[in-house]
Amino acid sequence: MMNLTRPSLSIILFLFFMLAINSTSALTKYNVLNFGAKPNGKTDSTKAFLMAWKAACASADSTIIYVPKGRYLLGSMAFQGGCKSPQIIFRIDGTLVAPQDYRVLGKSTDWLSFEGVNGVSILGGALDAKGPSLWACKASHSNCPSGATTLSFTNSKNIRIRSLLSLNSQMFHIVINGCENVNVQGVRIIAAGNSPNTDGIHVQLSKNVNIIKCSIKTGDDCISIGPGTKNLWIEQVTCGPGHGISIGSLAKDLKEEGVQNVTVRNTIFLGTQNGLRIKSWARPSTGFVQGVRFTDSLMRNVQNPIVIDQNYCPHNLNCPNQVSGIKIKDIIYEGIRGTSSTQVAIKFDCSPKNPCTGIKLQNVNLSYLNKPAQSFCSNVRGKALNFVRPESCL
Repeated sequence: MMNLTRPSLSIILFLFFMLAINSTSALTKYNVLNFGAKPNGKTDSTKAFLMAWKAACASADSTIIYVPKGRYLLGSMAFQGGCKSPQIIFRIDGTLVAPQDYRVLGKSTDWLSFEGVNGVSILGGALDAKGPSLWACKASHSNCPSGATTLSFTNSKNIRIRSLLSLNSQMFHIVINGCENVNVQGVRIIAAGNSPNTDGIHVQLSKNVNIIKCSIKTGDDCISIGPGTKNLWIEQVTCGPGHGISIGSLAKDLKEEGVQNVTVRNTIFLGTQNGLRIKSWARPSTGFVQGVRFTDSLMRNVQNPIVIDQNYCPHNLNCPNQVSGIKIKDIIYEGIRGTSSTQVAIKFDCSPKNPCTGIKLQNVNLSYLNKPAQSFCSNVRGKALNFVRPESCL
């Protein structure tokens, strides 16, 4: 059965987090300036930040790493877990800036990565990854590095990211990978609409993740949801420019964990490529998507407001003449309204081998240039309830 309420554990952990922040006087504090960091934006402060982390990690007390106002030049850093401290809060009042030369970070997988940590919180501040020079390199089809994710958490628990600004990431802005109990709130993400592969927030192999009250402007998916995601709650997110909120691309691997129990509610899409999308490669897989509820979404000039695409095969490479093995079932679209910039506002293009089942449309009102829009259905079974426009093809 679909769980439509936020996990109570997440609420408890979030309240505990807020209580801790409001009681920072009880924390052991480490100011990065005392470790040699320079707030001038020119002096490399990487070593100072790592030393501050090492001190906080080794403490038996709850700790806070304080970053005062100013600009701090930082290279690629990995903050490793196994800490004695039960709680480490990064309180950032300044801006962390990447090196001007995109090749310095571009050869790394991540700029700021947290690995195997428990009870880490990031509060406030800005991360400026200086991505435009790498984007320009890629646009010119030169020999460019892939680029670095700005902020990543891997195999971690009880993580909080609050009131953070991520600006101009080289690649993904925030990645949650293999994590449990994560709360992302009040985050702003900004990158150009044509910036390549700059997903706002990517979640995979993680459970009990909340993304709330965030504004995401980027060149790829605002939020991308990968295999192994369970109990994901997305609420009050504004997306645009960007490619929308996407479950997938799935079926990248033959044996792939499924996506289940996802709620997306009270969202706004402004001029995006997609609104609410589920996407899988046209090739074999043991994966699935089930128990998803999309509710109360406003679309403004969105190319594909509602779309399931199980025949994804860009450039006809690695998947010609194959069909998706991903099983999609129990998907609800309720209270979806606004305007489509293309005539087909609802598109269900499902797998002939594994048709989509249990698809439900309820109280949907989408138009195209103030005219009736259209629906498209292929290999899908479901029902439409109450008012549904365009006319349902289910």
